[in-house]
Amino acid sequence: MALDREHVLRSAAALLTRKSTATMDEVARAAGISRATLHRHFAGRDALVRALEALGIAECEAALDRARLDEGPASEAVRRLVREIQPAAGLLAFLYGENQLWEGDRQNAGWPALDTRIGAVFQRGQRDGELRIDLTPAWLTEALYGLIASCAWATLDGRVASRDFPTMVAELLLGGALRQREES
Repeated sequence: MALDREHVLRSAAALLTRKSTATMDEVARAAGISRATLHRHFAGRDALVRALEALGIAECEAALDRARLDEGPASEAVRRLVREIQPAAGLLAFLYGENQLWEGDRQNAGWPALDTRIGAVFQRGQRDGELRIDLTPAWLTEALYGLIASCAWATLDGRVASRDFPTMVAELLLGGALRQREES
């Protein structure tokens, strides 16, 4: 019987988003396979985390595609993006905390590509006069990632209702990013 790699990765992601310190034994149990089988496919935790990283990047790319980032006002594109990325938010929160993914020259090229696509939305919003120009697109992108991760953790802990995730993330970000109109 062939190993369903997708099932193993999704099981690992579900477990690690709830318990980031889970052992490889716990990951194997969650996937319904032996530890030996898990190790045949993922030599260790780093290999598993790298495979989860690839899954996370793919899910982000798909969410960006579904969000139609080039359509309408930038603020609406951000709201669509947050709604579309919510199903992957737990995995992204786990990956966000995995320091080895961000160190040195081993960073996956998919992350900067995502940054570029998201940053372009913020640049467009600034160019169109919708978003503040004193906050760089790079910073707004990082702030978005941080809010997604924080809200994912709060949702997993039951402090934020899942249905409130899109509003909590998008409105907090945009409430600080929207250009304030001067009163006459």
